[in-house]
Amino acid sequence: MNILISGGSKGLGLFLVSNLLKQGHNVATFARGKTSDIFELESKYSSAQFLFNEIDVQDYSKLKLFVTDVKNDFGSINCLVNNAAIGQDHLLSGIKDEEIVKIISINLTSTIILTKYVVKKMLISNEKAQIINISSICAEKGFTGLTAYSATKGGLLSFTRSLARELGARKIMVNSISPGFFESEMSAILSDEQLQIIKRRTASGELVSSEQIFKQLNFLLQPNLNITGQNFVVDGGSTI
Repeated sequence: MNILISGGSKGLGLFLVSNLLKQGHNVATFARGKTSDIFELESKYSSAQFLFNEIDVQDYSKLKLFVTDVKNDFGSINCLVNNAAIGQDHLLSGIKDEEIVKIISINLTSTIILTKYVVKKMLISNEKAQIINISSICAEKGFTGLTAYSATKGGLLSFTRSLARELGARKIMVNSISPGFFESEMSAILSDEQLQIIKRRTASGELVSSEQIFKQLNFLLQPNLNITGQNFVVDGGSTI
């Protein structure tokens, strides 16, 4: 399968890229900068298996060119994973206006525009395909200090449902995954006390792992899966 993942240089995105490559998929990804992990993947896999480009997700002209390059190099794009996002660590009353605009631009606007570019290629290929949006339990439950971030993740859920309706007849399945808190740059802003509170409020008593999120992604990548417009919560029961 030929898979494009946004924001794949570190964190969850890198975990997904690395493990999909191990499974034999062809993977393309981009981020603002190239990390040592990306250099390592480039040395391990050929350009026919792994593509990376330094792109700011808000640079729409470069995004469009990259999507075209991926389509030309891989032959088709069978799956898009919208993973790129930034977090928030201020109360709404204390966050700067430009920071709110940036969060919405990266987490929601850029995701929609990237998806538009990829969908055009998918429709031309006329093959079964998948679009998987990485949302968050913040879209399901309120969290102090995450208002703008939560708004973007809630927007992704609405985007998922409407796009699923729009593309279903063309056999393009559109779903989302909403992880609970897991080890990442975003959860790193939480104190040990906050993390312990989250654990106590979680039915399983444990934070979610990247591996568990990857297993849900793998489920959605099954061939001939007739599931679309759905949101899969992977949170250990923190929202029940």
